[in-house]
Amino acid sequence: QDFTAKLSDFGLAKLGPEGEETHVSTRVMGTHGYAAPEYVQTGHLTVKSDVYSFGVVLLELLTGRRAMEHVPGRTARAEQTIKLVEWTRPYLASSRRLRCIMDQKLSGHYSVKGARAMAHLAVRCTNPQPRDRPSMAVVVEELEQLEGLKDMAVSMGLFWPTAPAAGRNALSAKFRAEMKGAGTGAVPRRRTASANLS
Repeated sequence: QDFTAKLSDFGLAKLGPEGEETHVSTRVMGTHGYAAPEYVQTGHLTVKSDVYSFGVVLLELLTGRRAMEHVPGRTARAEQTIKLVEWTRPYLASSRRLRCIMDQKLSGHYSVKGARAMAHLAVRCTNPQPRDRPSMAVVVEELEQLEGLKDMAVSMGLFWPTAPAAGRNALSAKFRAEMKGAGTGAVPRRRTASANLS
């Protein structure tokens, strides 16, 4: 933010493992919201730990939100901490739903195909199973393929500025409005944690 590094521990996996080792055991440390779940649980640091952290960064770029956000409640006990990885997961598989969580500050000036591919890549990077995450070499290769895409959402009529809705169901209301506008009449069947972030 403002060109100030926020991930001082990014690249922690460079400390190991080496040779035939699959991991190194360290005291669990790092920025909340970026650390891979297996590292938090076991203290085992692998080369795939950085892949998870980078996946979180991709989600931040797509949504304009932080890795973890504190949502105040009516009482101190009602305050929640919501992880970006968990909040975005239900929205990343569908192009229509992905639009609902894209950073509004982009004003539609992003490639639809690129956003979809980047969302898919973020899902793979943040896979709970380390063995199912891509290598960083694959991540870089796939991101390089997205350069130069011209299918801007704003020019395709897939973006329109909307005033933020009030209340807990802001995002759900926005999604329902989009579905209605598309003529499907479909609405989400249940509330998700996404509403708490709006």
